[in-house]
Amino acid sequence: MYVCGPTVYGHAHLGHSRPAITFDLVFRYLQHIGYKVRYVRNITDVGHLVNDADEGEDKIAKKAKLDQLEPMEVVQFFTNSYRRNMLQLNILPPSIEPTASGHIIEQIDLVKRILENGYAYESAGSIYFDVEKYAKSFDYGKLSGRRIDDLLSNTRDLDGQDEKRSGVDFALWKKAQPEHIMRWSSPWSDGFPGWHAECTAMSKKYLGEKFDIHGGGMDLLFPHHEAEIAQSCASLGHEAVNYWMHNNMITINGQKMGKSLGNFITLDQFFSGDHPLLERAYSPMVIRFFILQAQYRSTLDFSNDALIAAEKGLERLFKAMELLDKIVVSENSTVDVATLKNNCYEAMNDDFNSPIVIANLFDGVRMINSLNDGKESITATDLDVLKKLYSDFVLDILGLKQEAAAAADNGVLKEVVDFLLNLRMEAKTNKDWATSDKIRNGLTALGFDIKDKKDGFEWELKK
Repeated sequence: MYVCGPTVYGHAHLGHSRPAITFDLVFRYLQHIGYKVRYVRNITDVGHLVNDADEGEDKIAKKAKLDQLEPMEVVQFFTNSYRRNMLQLNILPPSIEPTASGHIIEQIDLVKRILENGYAYESAGSIYFDVEKYAKSFDYGKLSGRRIDDLLSNTRDLDGQDEKRSGVDFALWKKAQPEHIMRWSSPWSDGFPGWHAECTAMSKKYLGEKFDIHGGGMDLLFPHHEAEIAQSCASLGHEAVNYWMHNNMITINGQKMGKSLGNFITLDQFFSGDHPLLERAYSPMVIRFFILQAQYRSTLDFSNDALIAAEKGLERLFKAMELLDKIVVSENSTVDVATLKNNCYEAMNDDFNSPIVIANLFDGVRMINSLNDGKESITATDLDVLKKLYSDFVLDILGLKQEAAAAADNGVLKEVVDFLLNLRMEAKTNKDWATSDKIRNGLTALGFDIKDKKDGFEWELKK
């Protein structure tokens, strides 16, 4: 599996989290059901120009000039920041995380092969992919649904593109201008690879000429992934990818997230609450759970209300899992654990449909609460299946966890409340009703819901 990773010239934002979480879910589930998965997620650290075309400054070089740093200092700083955010979101590290700048030789070899096969041309030291010639032999636009005739008719002559035979052609290698910082030697010029070349070269190196899944954001479908297909066919004579997967975008109050709109929120800002659009801080697991509540192909709209709802839902889920250890087993089951388990797997097998999985898990939460209240019964065998189901899906597949700080706080809180309620039980035993009522009323006033049971008590904090 190959997934297009970030261009590391700024801090990771909410949009970066969606492909990372989406393909972490895929990675986790495929391993869970027994597949051996090699997961390659690249780091783009050269060749991605500011206008996503073939002209302008390299995004990383531009940032380096602004901050008066070496480009690789920028790369290292933001790569470290990205990896830290991914760890906070409980995203498993990929099997291989190659960088574009570390694979210049492979990209030059790719360009050579495309030139030899006649689908590229040299112009003033740069190499361009000949889209019109390629389209005579292969189906250019098959992934995005764009037709070559429409692209040609809609292409305008742009300043700085006179090196190209056609406006639809794209750079495989660019000759560096004197002021361009990041450059390497090649048979054609001192320059740098085109943005699209890196993924084709690195996926072939680590996954071979044919591999199963290529993923990324919907915004990469055209031109980036369309260009990847063209480069594979032009160099190998066939497509490399069996299945393309694209996650959709995240919007904020109905608008696409972007710096120019002033609605750009980094992950660090979400975790600290330091942004005018945020009512407060949200933990990494709340962000993860929020993203998993939508199927990866659908748009997802951010709002504070949606995140607060996700936070409450996540708390319900973990509270139910804690109750699993308190349930008393019976000789018979009145609950259908097998169907619940089957429904969860069916949802994952239906294009990794995480929101349906979560809906089924909340059906199970109601089941767990009924079992805990004694309204339903369950055998020891079924209870073991239920415990494993929640461990597998909540922790291993969805990748959710109780965060350390919250878990520690909850642990101290539990000890304090349990201590008070044990004092209350002693007071009741001694028929000290005044003390018993004082403890109960005090905790209730603070928002605690207390249930007396035959063998003790149960409580939860209402929000």
